[in-house]
Amino acid sequence: MDQIQDIRAFVAIVDQGSQSAAARQLGRSVQSISRSLGLLERSLGVQLLRRTTRQSSTTEVGRTYYRRVQAALAEFDAAAVEASSQLSAPKGLLRVAAPVQFAPAFVVPLIGAFMQRYPGMAVDLTASDHFVDLIEGDLDLAIRIGELPDSELAARRLGDLRRAVFGAPEYFARHGRPQRPEDLVDHQCLVRTTHGHDAHWPFTVDGKPERVKVSGRFRADNTAAIYAAVASGMGLCFTPLWQIRHLLDSGRVERVLSEFESPKIPVHAVWPAARGSVARAKLFADFAADNLPSLQLSL
Repeated sequence: MDQIQDIRAFVAIVDQGSQSAAARQLGRSVQSISRSLGLLERSLGVQLLRRTTRQSSTTEVGRTYYRRVQAALAEFDAAAVEASSQLSAPKGLLRVAAPVQFAPAFVVPLIGAFMQRYPGMAVDLTASDHFVDLIEGDLDLAIRIGELPDSELAARRLGDLRRAVFGAPEYFARHGRPQRPEDLVDHQCLVRTTHGHDAHWPFTVDGKPERVKVSGRFRADNTAAIYAAVASGMGLCFTPLWQIRHLLDSGRVERVLSEFESPKIPVHAVWPAARGSVARAKLFADFAADNLPSLQLSL
């Protein structure tokens, strides 16, 4: 049996927790899995796993080896799928997660175009503002807004989002317009109370990033409530520009502090690098990178 199959056996043992579970996943006998592991360890001259009757655990060198070969094996499989896809259209189910408001505005049109381009593909969409663990959530790909933490997920940058401070004409008529970010201390600022949103708004001042602490008498955990409050003249808000474009175009709100606009925030597609669906996930990520600009992602 070639070494690729021995490596697959090792990765499956680590992923599944035991040789018997790995055998079930790969459709092989337990004896065959054990033989592959022994051959691999002898060829490397190191012990990769500690065996017990019920489960296996990696040694330190085994953990390091696993991280490297897991990613390499995923790329190997992706290359094979990509090569074969040149002869046949991609097929299968892709499970995608995206933020609640971003999903209908951008991801749904994107999925529609993707399924039209690839008639053999089906897509399940999960819309959530909570951080979604792709492995535990049994998802193939997620669209994430903001800087990515270090992780073992593969990623493709799709674009960038601009952010803005805005308020209603009635508010400005009563309280005036802030001329500089530090003027916000004298204004009613409306802040979301959900995780990841704090009372510090970012700006660019004299070419350098600066965060300004804001406060106000009204807070909410829902963007629709915040935008309704702003439109009714209750205060100012800081948010991605695309979310309030319709309010700007209708004249219900106006931008302020445009000359101090904060750096754009990135939008990425992320997916597990070691997953059977990696080729489909990468296909969608590449399609998204090519087509999201046509949906005016950077407003």
